[in-house]
Amino acid sequence: MKTLRFPRDPSLQPGLPAEAALGELFMRFPSPVALVDRNGNALFMNREFEKRHGPGAIAADCLRALPSGAGGMPLAMPVVARDGSIVQARIMEVGGGEHFAVLVDGGDDGELLGTLAFLRSRVSELERQATTDHLTGAWNRAHFERVVGNEIDRSNRYRQPVSLILLDVDHFKRINDGFGHDAGDAVLRALTRLAGDGIRSTDMLFRWGGEEFAVLAPSTGYRGAAALAETLRRLVERHGFPAAGSLTISLGVAEHAAGEDAAAWFRRADAALYEAKHGGRNRLCVDRLGCSDLWAADRGRATLGLVWHEAYECGDPTIDGEHRQLFVLANELISASIGSKAGPEAGRKALDRLIEHLVRHFSDEESILERHGYPGLGAHKRAHERLVRRALELKSMAKAGKGGLGALVEFLADDVVAGHLFKMDREFYPILGQATWTRE
Repeated sequence: MKTLRFPRDPSLQPGLPAEAALGELFMRFPSPVALVDRNGNALFMNREFEKRHGPGAIAADCLRALPSGAGGMPLAMPVVARDGSIVQARIMEVGGGEHFAVLVDGGDDGELLGTLAFLRSRVSELERQATTDHLTGAWNRAHFERVVGNEIDRSNRYRQPVSLILLDVDHFKRINDGFGHDAGDAVLRALTRLAGDGIRSTDMLFRWGGEEFAVLAPSTGYRGAAALAETLRRLVERHGFPAAGSLTISLGVAEHAAGEDAAAWFRRADAALYEAKHGGRNRLCVDRLGCSDLWAADRGRATLGLVWHEAYECGDPTIDGEHRQLFVLANELISASIGSKAGPEAGRKALDRLIEHLVRHFSDEESILERHGYPGLGAHKRAHERLVRRALELKSMAKAGKGGLGALVEFLADDVVAGHLFKMDREFYPILGQATWTRE
C-alpha cells in the first residue's frame, strides 16, 4: 500500500468549529473529493472536484438507492466529469446514512481504501465533537434536538412509550461560590459518570445547560421513568463528591403524549422539575400524562407479546432467523405463563427452550462476527454472558416460586430486545448488510 499523500493528522486550526474544520479538511484533500447528501447535493467540494466535476456530478437516484447503514467499505458509484464522460468513484457513508464522502480515482485500491477510511474517521471525530458536551462528555443539547424527533416517531409507530427525565443539581451556586468554579466543573463531570452508570444502555444522557441534564428513556412509560429517576436521586444523595462533599438533585418526569411536539413535551417535564425544586428539592415529580396506559388497555392480556418487524433484520440469514425464533419462543413463554390451563410446568419448559435457544444463538452469532473480524466481539461476548446469567437467575427464581410474568417480560423486552438486539446488535449490522452491495 502506498504512503497516503494526505497527511494523517492535518494541522487544522485549534478550536475551529466543526463545519469550518470539515470544509478546510476537504479543501486540502489532494484528490477530487466531495461530501454529498442523499439527494446528490454537494455540501462541500474541494478544488479538484470543482475543477473536474462540479455540482450535479452524482446522480441522486443512485444515492437514494443506498440503504442507511451501508457500512464502512467503499462502494462503486458513477460520477459525471465536466467533459461529459463517466468515471468511477468510491463512496462511503460518513454521517448516519444521510451523508456520503465521494472520492474520485487518485491511486490504487489500497490507497483509496486508506484515504477514505481516514476521511471517515476524521468526519466521525468532528461529528462527535459537535454532538457532545466538551466539559462532561455527555450528549449535548444540539444532539438531543437531533434525535428526539426520531424517538417520538418510533414511539408512535410501534406504540412503545418514551419518557423524558430532567434533573437539576440543588443549590449548585453554593458549590461555585464556596469551592470555586473548578470544583463545580468537577462535580458536573462526576455527576455525569454517576448518572451514566445509573441509566440503562438504551437510555441517553444529555447535558442541557449549566447544572441541568436530561435523560431520554425509550420504551419506558412514566412509571418506569419514575423508578429510573428515583434510582438516580438515590445514587447522587449517597455519593460523596470529592470536590464538594454531598449534594442532591431534583427531577421532573414526563412521558410523551399523543400529538404533542418535542417542545410541549419538554415544557411538561420542566414544569415537573420546577414543582420538585419548589416542593423542597431532593425529590422527583411525575407528570402522568402519556400513552402507555391507553396502549396497555388496548392490547389487553390476549395480545401481550413481542412483535417482529422486518426493520430488525441485519442481512445475515442465520442471525435473522434466530432472532425471529427468539421472538417466537419469547411469546410462547409469555403465553404459557398466563395460561391457567397449561400449568406451571408448561411455563418452565418454555423457559428452558428459550434459554437453550439463547445460548445456541449467541454462540452462532459470535462465530459469524469472528469470521467478519468484528472489532467489538469481546464486549459482545461479555454482554451475551450477562444475559445468559440473568436468564438462569430467572429460571431459578421461577422454580422457587419467586418470579412471575412481570420479571420475564421485563427481561425479554428490556434486556434482550431493547437493550441488546436494538442497541448492541445494531452496531454490527453494517458489516453484515454491506455484503449484499457491489464493491470494487
